[in-house]
Amino acid sequence: MIAAMQRTGYTGPMTVLSVALGGAIGASLRYGVGAWALRVFGPGFPVGTMVVNVLGSLIMGVAAVALLHRFPGTWGVYAPFLMTGLLGGFTTFSAFSLDALNLIEGGRTGAAMVYAGGSVVLSIFALFCGLTLGRAVWP
Repeated sequence: MIAAMQRTGYTGPMTVLSVALGGAIGASLRYGVGAWALRVFGPGFPVGTMVVNVLGSLIMGVAAVALLHRFPGTWGVYAPFLMTGLLGGFTTFSAFSLDALNLIEGGRTGAAMVYAGGSVVLSIFALFCGLTLGRAVWP
């Protein structure tokens, strides 16, 4: 799978525009999920950031299988918009780092460890689940 992903390298103006559009949509979705999580769960724990990272990983797994196996030859066309733009704008590693540091500086080191460890482990697991789901749907 990695070799197929690395074969693309086109960065023409339409590809750059596609990434930018996907990034704008992904960032807007991230903002919406964050606002929803803040209303539902409150400010005590960065649920929104964790949700977008795990959900983004799941979607990335399904999308990778779909583009590479279900719709071969489409990676170079759709991956810049979907994988780099939309999901890159949707997931939030820099926000994740800031949230973890805020918990630590607030004296909540245990919560920071649960958050950081949970985010990483759950996101990797979600990506695995997405790949497994994609491969089950598109063998």
